[in-house]
Amino acid sequence: MDIDLTRTFLEIVRHGSFVAAADRMHVTQTAVTARVQKLEAHLNCTLFVRNRAGARLTPDGEAFVTYANQILQTWEAAQRDLPLPEGIHNVLHIGGEVSLCNPLMLRWVSRIRQTIGDHAVRAEIGDGQSLLRQLELGVLDAALVYQPTYWPGMQVEQLLEEKLILVRAQNPEPYVYIDWGEGFRQQHDSALPELSKAPVSFNLGPLALQYILENGGSGYFRTRVVQSYLDRKVLRRVPKAPEFSYPTYLVYSRDRDSQALQQAFAVLREVVAQDPDWSQRWDPMI
Repeated sequence: MDIDLTRTFLEIVRHGSFVAAADRMHVTQTAVTARVQKLEAHLNCTLFVRNRAGARLTPDGEAFVTYANQILQTWEAAQRDLPLPEGIHNVLHIGGEVSLCNPLMLRWVSRIRQTIGDHAVRAEIGDGQSLLRQLELGVLDAALVYQPTYWPGMQVEQLLEEKLILVRAQNPEPYVYIDWGEGFRQQHDSALPELSKAPVSFNLGPLALQYILENGGSGYFRTRVVQSYLDRKVLRRVPKAPEFSYPTYLVYSRDRDSQALQQAFAVLREVVAQDPDWSQRWDPMI
């Protein structure tokens, strides 16, 4: 498999010229030209139009960008996984959004290793859209996301139902805006337009929580995460504040379903049912 053809194509797309791609890849411009010609011969179409400014994609070239990225990601995933370690029969590729990584993803991976010892685990943490793209490409077997995309062949299961509630420290100022995604932004800004412009904002819930615990303030957080702080009166719930639904979904491709994957899902459901406290504090030394 000549993956260098695809890499060369993407380098030209990123940097805008054959010359720049040659410099980045430490090969001659002649080699880059030859690779593009070979790739165009394989695809039976022209990918670039060269001009004084560099190289411009043709309509066929524009269409090939998506396929090229898929090819490269799949190849890199194969290189990471193969050969399988001794005693390992297969690999489970799972993903989760950043704010789910600790403790849910962490405990899920631990339990998989305890119960399905003959499978390796590759865990990917990222934003929801990136995880869904990797699912579509077949790089991931399953992912935990807040806002799933529905398309043929994808199974979407609501894993748990949570609320985003407004809590405050003893000193309720400043209001901290946490970006919980497009759906939350729309609902929040409609219900609380006066709070849509906040002096402090984060796109990561655990970081925002740590800020409020150390500096004071108020903000919206998942009930499961702040419950222990409410119980200890470290934080207080703001009365009569709007609440927002924030479920977590398990998404996977039915084409990649397997007995091991279903076993991993059963383990995940047990983790969710057995451990309602997701509060956490980050060690600043890590």
